[in-house]
Amino acid sequence: MTELPDFWRTEVWHPLSVHFPIAILLLGSLFLFAALFFKTEFWDPMARVLLVLGTLGLWVAIYTGDLAESIVSRQICDPTVLKTHETNAYLAGWIFSAVSGLILIEYFGFLRQFRKLWKIAIILLSVAGSGTLAYTGHLGATLVYQQAAGVYTPTEDCMEFTDENL
Repeated sequence: MTELPDFWRTEVWHPLSVHFPIAILLLGSLFLFAALFFKTEFWDPMARVLLVLGTLGLWVAIYTGDLAESIVSRQICDPTVLKTHETNAYLAGWIFSAVSGLILIEYFGFLRQFRKLWKIAIILLSVAGSGTLAYTGHLGATLVYQQAAGVYTPTEDCMEFTDENL
């Protein structure tokens, strides 16, 4: 008789932690663009908060991805996709860390004479980070949906889903 594996296994932590930072960082980047067109006091500060919080969440997702890698790397057919996914995740993490650093430098009032330059750098880095993040997400989806990375595959007769096993 086959039993279902525990839901809270290590390789599941990554998909649980990765989706919020992706959404928050992409939304923060969109809010930066909205701030260029709508001159209200909402868009720019909210974009900055979202980008800093999303960056922190992204590093949590990278950490849980590193934990999952040690398990799923032995189960997938093409580990080069996993390595490319990891490399791009770190790249996105460092890009958004630079964005957060610039935001914090500006917030605390350092180097005010470069305010316009900071804003341009924040926007350009956010665009680059968003593109990298989207590609990283695509690679993650490829790992899950083409190679079943971290996914439990039921038996052919699905006996583990009977009443006595649930």
